[in-house]
Amino acid sequence: MTVRVYVRTVLLAALVTMSLGGFLLHLRIHPYAGHRSILINTVASLLSILVVPLLFSLRRTVHYGYVLNGFITIVATITMAHFSIEHLPDPLGIGGIFFGTTFPDILIVWGKFFVGKTLFDLEVMGYNAALEKKGISYRYPNLGWWLIHLIAVSAVYWAGNVLWR
Repeated sequence: MTVRVYVRTVLLAALVTMSLGGFLLHLRIHPYAGHRSILINTVASLLSILVVPLLFSLRRTVHYGYVLNGFITIVATITMAHFSIEHLPDPLGIGGIFFGTTFPDILIVWGKFFVGKTLFDLEVMGYNAALEKKGISYRYPNLGWWLIHLIAVSAVYWAGNVLWR
């Protein structure tokens, strides 16, 4: 087994493990009964557990896996942040933010994003340690591109939430 195959296998296992763990954690905290958003969470989790690793495992579909993984992360971040804002802990303080909101869960989903980003970069740019990282920060596939999309999707979500109350 080459280093490339080994690293790719470990990163794919990390994606599956983090996705499955996040889904099971979500089911423990929010059982199916009584939650309107469970369909979105179930579909996103199944995509993360099954489809994203499959897309990352094939060289010709690695870009699709990267984009799908990123947008699942954005949707998860926005919906979990919205849930936390709607159910703020009392009293609100540093401890409440760290342990009484979905902040730790958001960190986990972003960890999954960065595992996917690493897998994407290694597959697309190669495993050459001397290769210099270049590109404009706000262009695909760089992190600025994701920040722009996080802000844009958050704005659309916020507008939809305000307009359709």
